[in-house]
Amino acid sequence: MRLAPRAALVALALSIFAPVGHAALFDDEEARARIEALRRQVAASQQAVNERLGRIETEVRDRRALVDLAGQIDALKADIARIRGQIEVLLNQVETGEKRQKDLYLDIDTRLRKLEQPREAEKAADAPASPEDTKAYEAALNQFKLGNYPLAVGALQGLLVTYPNSKLAPNAQYWIGMAYAAQRDYRNAITAQQKVLTLWPEDPKAPDAMSNIANSQEALGDRRAAQKTLEGLIERYPASQAAASAKQRLQKR
Repeated sequence: MRLAPRAALVALALSIFAPVGHAALFDDEEARARIEALRRQVAASQQAVNERLGRIETEVRDRRALVDLAGQIDALKADIARIRGQIEVLLNQVETGEKRQKDLYLDIDTRLRKLEQPREAEKAADAPASPEDTKAYEAALNQFKLGNYPLAVGALQGLLVTYPNSKLAPNAQYWIGMAYAAQRDYRNAITAQQKVLTLWPEDPKAPDAMSNIANSQEALGDRRAAQKTLEGLIERYPASQAAASAKQRLQKR
């Protein structure tokens, strides 16, 4: 009789606490499910954040690359502008040089026309030259006319050594200067023409020698020296044709 009530109590207790255990089990699974859902949300958010950060980093790199590229483009533009300026300067120098060379050749051609008569130099001298030095002089000038300027220089210098007192010596020295100028050796051209002025200052070739000194100075880019030479030419040989040409040149400056 005593066992029956005890069994009844146990049965009653089980009936009371069984729903509580079931509910606790249900609540734990729901919590775990919610936690898992939150974890998935956090992971998804983290992934989204990472993707966004990746895009931002890519955009920053792209912008930096664009900035660097823009800087390189600006530098290239500056280089191109500088190169264009240098090209313009070089083209101007070439055009100026070609004009000076053309003027020089025109001057040479004009003077060579006067040499078509073999005795041109003799007529300008007080006394006639000897047949030997005249022949050597004409042979040297023929080399000049053919454009063999180094040979012409050598032949004319040989004439000066062989016939130092020849009446053709001033002309020979003058054409040595012209041969150097034709080779664009303007410094030696100036030196050669200055010898004409030093050794034969009263010779008819002296004014032309001074004019050619100015031409060579301009070819070397020394416009101030060329102007001074032209002014000295006008003062020293005012009645010469070279002085008249010098006046015209100075007026055009």
